[in-house]
Parts: sequence; structure tokens; C-alpha cells
Amino acid sequence: MEEIGTPTGDSHCESEEETPRYGENVTKTLIEEARLRRKLQFFFMNPIQKWHAKRRFPFKFVVQLVKIILVTLQLCLYASSSYNHVNYTWDNKITFSHLFLKNWDATREVNSYPPAAGPLAIYKEQDFFQTLDYAYDGYVRVGEAIGSYSYANEDNTATDMVLCLYQYKQGTIFGFNESYVFNSEIVERCLNISRYENGVMLNSRHFLLENNINVSFSALVRGNLMFSLKTVNFKAASRITAPNCYRFDIAITFNNEDHDGQLLLDLNAEAFRLKCKGDITYITDDEISSLLCSLLNYTVTITCIISLVLCCRTVCRAQHLKWITMKFFDEKFGRPLSSEDKNKFLNYWYITIIINDILIIIGSSIKEQIERREFTSDQWSICSMFLGVGNMLVWFGILRYLGFFKTYNIVILTLQRAAPKIARFMLCALIMYGGFTFCGWLILGPYHIKFRTLSTTSECLFSLINGDDMFATFSIMSNKSQLLWWFSRIYLYSFICLYIYVILNLCISLITDTYETIKLYYRDGFPESELDKFTGFINCEEMSSGMFRRTESNDSLSLICLVKNWCCFPKLQKTYRTLSRNSFSPNSAPHSNEAT
Repeated sequence: MEEIGTPTGDSHCESEEETPRYGENVTKTLIEEARLRRKLQFFFMNPIQKWHAKRRFPFKFVVQLVKIILVTLQLCLYASSSYNHVNYTWDNKITFSHLFLKNWDATREVNSYPPAAGPLAIYKEQDFFQTLDYAYDGYVRVGEAIGSYSYANEDNTATDMVLCLYQYKQGTIFGFNESYVFNSEIVERCLNISRYENGVMLNSRHFLLENNINVSFSALVRGNLMFSLKTVNFKAASRITAPNCYRFDIAITFNNEDHDGQLLLDLNAEAFRLKCKGDITYITDDEISSLLCSLLNYTVTITCIISLVLCCRTVCRAQHLKWITMKFFDEKFGRPLSSEDKNKFLNYWYITIIINDILIIIGSSIKEQIERREFTSDQWSICSMFLGVGNMLVWFGILRYLGFFKTYNIVILTLQRAAPKIARFMLCALIMYGGFTFCGWLILGPYHIKFRTLSTTSECLFSLINGDDMFATFSIMSNKSQLLWWFSRIYLYSFICLYIYVILNLCISLITDTYETIKLYYRDGFPESELDKFTGFINCEEMSSGMFRRTESNDSLSLICLVKNWCCFPKLQKTYRTLSRNSFSPNSAPHSNEAT
């Protein structure tokens, strides 16, 4: 019994050893907590504060400034070229309409609302064949046009002028006794009408009958008349640029899908930019222009790649630091991080930069191929979308740097805090908007020009919300139905009153309320979360004291090492390996530098 109650010498020695080990663990824990706090403080600093803390060159900030200048310069040059290209192709389409479409009128060239003229259509069988004859005659006499158009063949001979007719296999109507013969299978027949006897005016009716093609308009679905022309554009030529060469694939479409007595007529000219084979008297070629444009495209691409790598590296480091912080809070405080604190580790400005970098890289690649004439089709619109949206996001990124100033940051914080409330509010408003849209399209569509399609109905209602063209919307309503005329008044009045006087004002009040809340935060202080309390506040003297330069070991993540190793993950693991091991391994000793 005595032996049980009396401690032995060994047990006494063990108790003496446990006391310093416990004290050592407490010291180590405090040091590791201080290290994590410094890392969090440095992570939430802005680039100016990080410069004072570590005196490290702000690579990401400089890259973004250079990228803004280069991308804007690239956009300005491309916008000028794109405008000239689109305007040139549109003007040629108008010219082709005058040359190859019978009864084309200049009033159709101006887009107006409501339209000044109805759709170009054919109403008689004879007019259909006369339209074919007119297009053939214009193609044969293309040399008389003011525009310098040539045939697509290398010897300047006319290419095939192909007429394709799409008809129901059987489609005969006997309207007098309400009967018909119908087979919905569509049969395609194509005929080269350019092989008609040269020098003789085409008689399309006889020519089609000679080739065993009988045009039955009750069975005709649509028809396409296709041919090609080439031309050269001198407008873009200068001392360092050469003229541009184009091929236009022209298609005249006869649309009879509705079978309503109107054979709609339309002309489409798709432009293909060709590589000019050589100049005869114009000595200067476009090598200088091509070199400068390619140099700008490659510089923009390289800059965006560097920006993309830097931002991806920062996002990866932030997620790794979030994982460390979450594990520390679980083991140290016994509670997880809140969702709001977790979201603080994901910087949406970096996500925006990553998206615009990807868009600009893709757009620059397409632009380079367009300028090298490597594309066989027109890709100007696709390239414009990539470069335009990418440039827009680049300029939006300037708001991030304005947010470092108190005066401008209040706007960003207001939008950020009001966004969830506005999103929920807009969801409810959108549901009601959808109900009005479908109702107006169904009931007013046959009687009102602005409600004929679902798209135009939505556009009309959105314009009414903004107070645009209200009286015209009321006055255009047809008087075909007195009941629907009164319904349109009730419908429009209720929609306008609900959205202008109620919903818009409620939306404004949400933003105003958030703005007042932010102003109070600036006066009384922002509410602190658990992560903010743990991180604490650091003043300018502590920031510039050199403590971050002395204790942090992030030199391995510098831009030089990043370029040398190219991949951020090995360096990322090396950077945080010490912190992860020391923070959560019970048997690990504190790092000598950190203890110092």
C-alpha cells in the first residue's frame, strides 16, 4: 500500500520533465499564432501597404498598369479596322442589292422604327422568274457597275451561278373543294444557270422546264441563288499598309415557308478576306504594318499570360492560407470559420482579372490569325466580342485600386453589401416581368407591332420602364378589336405604374439604405468578425518596422523564381510546409528564425 501511495524516483523525474515540455509547447503555440497572425495581416494588406511592409516590387500592380495601356491600344487599332471592314461589307451588300434585286428601293437601306416600307416580296409567278432573269443579267453585266468587281475564277470568267430549289415531294392544293395532296419530305434540286447561252438574256421559265424542273409554288419552301465576286479595297492602303482583297459569296434567298402568298426576297453577302498575291504598280507592301501588329499582339498575349500566372498563383496561396487558418481555428479555438470569413480569402478582383486575361489571350490569337489571312471565314465579330468584353473587365479592374482610397471605396462597399439584397429583389421583379412579357406577347402580339415576338415584347416593356416611347406604344395599338384595345390600356397602365412608381423606387431605397449603413460604419467603425479580431490592427510604424521582411520566408515566391520554375505549386508547398508542420504537428520544434 505504501508503494502505491508513495511516488517513486522515476515518476518524480517524469513529472519534472513534463513541466518544461508544457512551457515549451505554450511558447511554441504563441509563436506559431503570431506567425499566422502576421501572415493574415500581410495577406489582407493592399499593394501600397505591402510595399511598406516588405519593400518588394509590386509586380502584379505594374503588370496590370502595362496591360491596361497595351490592351487599350490594341483595342483602338482593332476597332478602327473592324469598323472599316464591317462598314465596307455592308456598303457592298447594299450595292449588290441594287445590282441583283429587282424592285429594290433605297428606303430599305435605312433602319427606322416603325419601318418605312414593308418586306421585299414577290406576289406573282411571273415576278419570280423575272427576278431570276434580273439577277442573271446583273451578274453578266457586272463590268458595267461602278464598283471594281471581278468574277471569282482566276481567268476572270464567271463562276457557276447555282439555283437550288427546296420543295415538298408532293404539294398540290385544290382549294375549291378543300382537298390537297401532300408529302412533307423536302426534295432539293440544284441547277447551274450560268451555263445558259452566252450573250442571250436568260429566260428562266423555259430554262427550268428544259431541265425538267417544274416550280410548283404551292410546294416550294425556299430557293437560293448563289454566286461569287471578287474585289480589292483601296481605302485601307497607306505608306505602310497595302489594299485588302475580298471575295463575296452572294446568296439571294426566296423564302416561302409561310405559304401566305408572299415569297420574301433577301440578299446576303458574306465577305472573305483573301491574301493579295502581289502588287503591280503599288510598291509598298504590308510587311511593316504586319510586323507592328504582330508585335503588339504578341506583347499583349505575353503580358496577359504573366498576369494570369501571377493571379492564379495568388489565388492558390490564398486558398492554402484559408485551409491553414481553418485548421488553426478548429484546433486552437474549437470552432470553425464562418462563411463570411471564408469568403474573404477569395478575392473576386483576381477572378475578374483571370477571366479578362483568358478572353484577351483568345481574342489576340484570333486577331493575329485574321491579320495573317489564315481564317477562311469572317471572324471579326467573334474577335470583337472577346477583345471587347476582356477590355471592359480590364477597365473595371481599375475600381480595385480606387477602392484603396476612402472616398472611392464607399461606392464599392455600398455595391458589394447591397448586391445580395438587390439580387433577391430582382429575382422577384423578374418573375413578375416574365408574367407581363408572356401575357403581352400572347394577347397583343397579333395587333401590336411591338409585341409580335417574345423578344420585341421584352424590349418594349424594358423601354417603358425607362420612360422611352410611351405614347407611341399606346397609339400604335390596332383598333381591330375594341375589347383588346381596352385591355391594352389596362395592361400598359398597370405595368408602368407598378414598375416605375413601385419597383424602381424600392430598388433605389435598398441601395440608399446600404449607403447610409456604410456611412455609419465609417463613423462608428466596421463590425469585426472572428477573423478580424484574431488578425488585429497594425499601424504604419509596425508595418514599416521590417518585421515582415525579417520573419517571412516568401522569397521563394518571387517573380524571378516563379518564371524560373514556371509552376506555382512546388513553391507554394515549400512556402507553407514549415507553417503547416509547425502549427499542427505536436512533436515539431519551432523554427529558429520564427523564435528569433
